[in-house]
Amino acid sequence: QVQLVESGGGLVQPGGSLRLSCAASRSIRSIYAKGWYRQGPGKQREFVASINSGGSTNYADDVKGRFTISRDNAKSTWYLQMDSLKPEDTAVYYCAARFYGDSVYNGWGQGTQVTVSS
Repeated sequence: QVQLVESGGGLVQPGGSLRLSCAASRSIRSIYAKGWYRQGPGKQREFVASINSGGSTNYADDVKGRFTISRDNAKSTWYLQMDSLKPEDTAVYYCAARFYGDSVYNGWGQGTQVTVSS
């Protein structure tokens, strides 16, 4: 089993930046897609970004050009670099894993809070 732990959240001003990390308990080479989701106040969980084993990335429309997902297989970690943050980015961010052979994300971290406020 792979355990996922997010870190790097915090309070930033609008226009600021944060980098979130997702640390896996063992090699992430068994994971086809590494992703990030978020859930803002009063909202449902939504997809943010993903990267697959070949390095192809996908982003939600409202974060394109501002967020960048990457991974480091040697460190069993993936990241979400968030720039030009907006108040509407305020949410609990969750890392997620989709394993080879699965059609959905079924590995989840506990979440890290990101608050964007003046």
